[in-house]
Amino acid sequence: MTPEEISQLRAKRYNATVTRLRKPNPELMIFRVQPDFAILPHLPGQYTSLGLGNWEPRFPGSQEEGLAPADESRVVRRAYSISCPILEEDQLVADYGRSWLEFYVVLVKEGGAGEQPPSLTPRLFMLREGERINLHDKITGNFTLEGVQPADTVLFLSTGTGEAPHNYMLWDLLQRGHRGKILAACCVRYRRDLGYLRTHETLMKLFPNYDYMALTTREALNDGRKVYIQDLITSGQMEEHLGQKLDPACTHVFLCGNPKMIGVPLIERETGVTVFPQPPGVIEILEQRGFRADNHRARSRGNIHFEEFW
Repeated sequence: MTPEEISQLRAKRYNATVTRLRKPNPELMIFRVQPDFAILPHLPGQYTSLGLGNWEPRFPGSQEEGLAPADESRVVRRAYSISCPILEEDQLVADYGRSWLEFYVVLVKEGGAGEQPPSLTPRLFMLREGERINLHDKITGNFTLEGVQPADTVLFLSTGTGEAPHNYMLWDLLQRGHRGKILAACCVRYRRDLGYLRTHETLMKLFPNYDYMALTTREALNDGRKVYIQDLITSGQMEEHLGQKLDPACTHVFLCGNPKMIGVPLIERETGVTVFPQPPGVIEILEQRGFRADNHRARSRGNIHFEEFW
């Protein structure tokens, strides 16, 4: 494909500009996108899709991709939850989500066993500030703060970049003066993978009702022990940080990230029996304590809300 053809495709297919880009480490990226169109009203926690053309370069070392000639001019898209910077100069961001959106993305260089090579993130990680991208004009999703009352306790539990929608919901709660306790916990491999760590440390100083727990699994933090989200609940550490019991009557739990952490159950068609994946995920642990997860099929909302990140 010639440079002229690529230039024409970019002009035709792209509708937004990357206005700010930061990489906490080489495989983690936080960037802002400003579309050419007005952003539609939406709710914190929802998602939209980003896209780049197959003609764009891929991150060095990524799994090789074999494209048919007919696919070279296609735009590849993927859904991403919308994140939020939360703070600017130690103050809550004003009017977020009206003219630009922030995204939090991890680089995936290889597909899993039997899967196709990843198409989008190796291209996203070649972006620079000022370059163009495709942004879907529709924002949707059921992972929202619906039902949360001003005095409720709110838990945001995530792995990796799964904390992106939690950042947006956290900003929303804080800017409207949420009175209940808020605790966020994020589990990553290394401390360097906590892209918003400094923001959360500042938030704890600014808001007495907010606490953040950073967990790592591959380095000597947490007293040299691997600590997973599930461990926080079963060990009592989460209640210790909250200073109160996990009460289903006034607590909402939001889960995003690794499906193994979340543990969404399956309902057998023949028997109607609920089968939880093993080892136990957060949903099973909490439902044993009186919580109830959302049932997306039945459109029934509980007090455990989840968004599987892959």
